[in-house]
This record gives sequence, C-alpha cells and structure tokens, in this order.
Amino acid sequence: MDRQAIFRFAPSPNGYLHIGHAYSALLNFNLAQKMQGKFLLRIENIDITRTRQIYIDAIYEDLHWLGIKWAKPVLLQSNRFASYKKAAKKLKKMGLLYPCFCTRKQIEQNSNQSDPDNAPLYNGTCKSLTKDKINIYLQNNIPYQWRLNMQKATEKVSKLYFVAARDENFSKFEQIAIKPQIWGDVILVRKDFATSYHLSVVLDDDYQKITHIVRGKDLEKATHIHRLLQQLLNLSSPIYFHHKIILDNEKNKLSKSKGSVSIRELRKKGIGADKIKKSLALAGNE
Repeated sequence: MDRQAIFRFAPSPNGYLHIGHAYSALLNFNLAQKMQGKFLLRIENIDITRTRQIYIDAIYEDLHWLGIKWAKPVLLQSNRFASYKKAAKKLKKMGLLYPCFCTRKQIEQNSNQSDPDNAPLYNGTCKSLTKDKINIYLQNNIPYQWRLNMQKATEKVSKLYFVAARDENFSKFEQIAIKPQIWGDVILVRKDFATSYHLSVVLDDDYQKITHIVRGKDLEKATHIHRLLQQLLNLSSPIYFHHKIILDNEKNKLSKSKGSVSIRELRKKGIGADKIKKSLALAGNE
C-alpha cells in the first residue's frame, strides 16, 4: 500500500473503558507506529441519550495513561449527523430502504431465526406495506425505523469480498466473500437517532481515510454489511484484521453493560500501565 497507513480506535462513551478496550487501542497504536502511519481516535457518540461527557473525558485520560497518543482533532460522531442523513437519503432514492413500524416485541414473536448477534432475525413484515398503510401509520405518529432491503441491495452489486489479514503483522492476506444476507433487512436508520452503527462507521472510516481496521472478532460478521454499504455508497474499503476477544476469569466477554472492571478502577487500585501492557502482551491472537 503506497499511501500512509491510518488506524483508528473508536469507543462509545456510554461507560468506562475496560481491558478489552485497552488491548484494541494499544494494538492499533502499536501497529500505526510500526508502519510509520497515523493513529486516530474517534468518539462514537451517535446515541446521544447514553453519551456522557464524563465518559468522553475518561477515554482521553485512560488512553493517555496507557501512553497512547493520537492525531488531532478527535472526530465526534455527533458532529456528523448531516452526512449520515445524506447517505440515508441516497439509499432511499435508490429504493433500498423501507420504513419499519414493528416493535421489538412483535419482531421477537414473529421471528424463528437469529442474526449473528443472536438477536431475532427480522422477517420483513413491513417490506410489503402499501403506501396507504404507511401513510396511516405516519399520520398516527407510529414510531418507525428504516431497514435495508437486503435482496434489492445485494442484487445491485457484483460478488463482493473484503481483504483480511491473517495475523496482526499484516504479512498474509485472504479474500473473504461477504454474505450480508445473514443479517436480514438490517436497520440503517434507527427510531431514536438518524443513523445506525453500520451506516455511520463506514461513512466515518471513509471520511477519515482509514486504511486498516483492527477490531475484535465479535465484529467480524458486521464486516459483511459494511463491505456491502461501501459498495452501494462508493466508499473506500480498508484492510481488516479481527483480533482475539479478551475474556474475564470466567471466560466471558468483557462488557461495560455487565460491569466489567474498568481501566479507571485498576488505576485507582495502583496497578500500573506497564503491568497492564505486559499482561495484554501475553494474550496473543488466535
């Protein structure tokens, strides 16, 4: 790759960072240095209802404490809603999005399959709604979100793949054919804010000219959607590497929502950054 390598770490400020975040951030930072590239920090705060300034400040403090430096300025997704809306409008004009009025409970009751995140797979109930029915729902202010018509979307692109590194040294690569159908008609514009993780992440990666995306294996399946959206929206496609997930002592995935021990707590206990780095260096990739 002739252009400068650009890596990023993109946490959501809805809680304090844990060791899993430290692992991913350090891996990205170290790779950027090794390739004489650039390391960027992005704050993924599209969910403004859960975002807290205290968590944003803590992200800066924790990363600084770990010895990580990033290029300025930091991108805040909350400043990019106009770009997300523009992209969604483009997809609507292409006839690829449709409004969905189903509640979570209705989706659970009508689904007999699961998506890669183990959530009920949407069965497409609203895809066949007539214009008159849609207008009735709108007139009655029924909340809705916009879903991608997966069949139409995949028909618009040729057979796609993403380039993935087999190891963190980016010395060997493979082409992985995408199968976005495993997600069904995924949500691209949520009810509560004018975008979704899938839509905003591909737009921001393109905007920041990210060349290498290094993130956990729990997001590997999401790459199938992201590569599809990159093609539909004429966006760049980075090289991917999905690293091992750091587990707790009970072999469970670390999670802010489940109260996993935070970096902030470890700092308060007097555990040094070097000790954390040393322990994480032992957690190699599969």
